[in-house]
Amino acid sequence: MAQSTRQGRLLVISGPSGAGKGTLIGKVLPRLANAVLSKSATTRPMRPDEQQGREYHFLTPDEFENRVREGDFIEHVKYGSNRYGTLKSEVTGNLDAGRDVVLEIELEGARRVRRLIPGAVLIFIAPPDFAELERRLTARNTETPAVIAARLGRAREELAAQKEFDYIIVNDNVGKAADELERAIRSALREEQT
Repeated sequence: MAQSTRQGRLLVISGPSGAGKGTLIGKVLPRLANAVLSKSATTRPMRPDEQQGREYHFLTPDEFENRVREGDFIEHVKYGSNRYGTLKSEVTGNLDAGRDVVLEIELEGARRVRRLIPGAVLIFIAPPDFAELERRLTARNTETPAVIAARLGRAREELAAQKEFDYIIVNDNVGKAADELERAIRSALREEQT
């Protein structure tokens, strides 16, 4: 049996905190037989419902900095008081094996990936409006008012950068937005084959 020589494709999903990126990815990923989700590394504390390696690779600040020095990251950023990054080990093996890799990262990381890997597909998830984004962040009840305010300030910059992305999905209805995300990904993968 001949093995596929197809190189996987990098699919970057970005947008402001609270736009619903994780929810949409969770709905679409099972529909894509050849796609895997890359787990980011972070220095932020693990939440009670999270597990090491499931949502993130949780690292201490020293561990994170050591891995930066070793060149283990494709991209890494500081977001708020924490650091986040995409480990090369999470991406390269899957791409080389022909699997498409989904990254859920913020704007600065998406820009870095675009510079390093020009063939990456960038998809922006937007809230229906700013008031809804604020409502979602507050309803999570996982951050302090100061953190929410910082995220909302950052969201203004992220929303202004939508034009830098290949696809923009407005998450005003989860089912509809998930279908649009799936169509965007499938369209990008078809374009690659032509």
